[in-house]
Amino acid sequence: MITPVPLGTWPTPLEAAPRLAARLGLAEFWFKRDDLNGLGGGGNKVRKLRYTCAQAIAAGANTVITSGAPQSNHARLTAAASARLGLSCVLVLAGPPPESRRGNLLLDGLAGAEIVWAGERPLVDVVAAEAARRSAYVIPFGGTSTASIQGYVDCARELRDQLPTIDGVEVVVALGSGGTMAGLVRELGAQRVVGVDVGAVPDPRATVAGLLVGEVEPDALRIDGTQVGAGYRTLTEAARAALELTARTEGVFLDPTYTGRAMAALLAGSFPRGDRVVFLHTGGLPGLFGHPELYSW
Repeated sequence: MITPVPLGTWPTPLEAAPRLAARLGLAEFWFKRDDLNGLGGGGNKVRKLRYTCAQAIAAGANTVITSGAPQSNHARLTAAASARLGLSCVLVLAGPPPESRRGNLLLDGLAGAEIVWAGERPLVDVVAAEAARRSAYVIPFGGTSTASIQGYVDCARELRDQLPTIDGVEVVVALGSGGTMAGLVRELGAQRVVGVDVGAVPDPRATVAGLLVGEVEPDALRIDGTQVGAGYRTLTEAARAALELTARTEGVFLDPTYTGRAMAALLAGSFPRGDRVVFLHTGGLPGLFGHPELYSW
């Protein structure tokens, strides 16, 4: 196994949230604060980048390239990790350049990343062309690979140390590119982890099962698909309500794409669960400032 590079601050806090537990009808509820891991605004991608950046360095690369949506948390943290490690960073982002840069886009530039806008072209084609032109190491979409899911095996082991009674607890996590859920499932088992699909990949079951390479059948995974709404880039009303409730009961800010939808699923009671839950806070706070429609409150 590749040795991860020293990014982030570990372990991240595990915080009890009794007021929100009461609103959710739970006996106990905790936030696992992976939004507080000390690099580039925090977020779950840091654990994955410890492994993908180690692979890039081992390959002799001095430039990394990755892709995502304009408000990609992964892109922002790849830029920050590259700056920390002395690597050049190229971000291929979907669509045309916006009229103004806000949220994650502002931080991408602040960290020194070069941004290439894909326009109408498929992201994968633009990444391949840019990587060939620059001899860059490609970090996959979302930083997710069979190697990088080890970052969330590490996280699950932290949880075991922080919560000795975790065998009776379910872990709820937003499911984007699949790597965070896959790592948790590898360590904790499929029945203990619930992934809330945000619409980032067309077949989340196959994606997560594929990352686990035959360890679990797709049908054994617990995946809630009720919060996709009109698509990955949209702000759903359920997510908006979840953001507000979480901020006003616990002073914890969620993001509109990932954690907001995962909390919305908990609030809706859209999947069977016990009464003791850990909610994995995967970060994404800068994305709040990339959604001006939130400001209508």
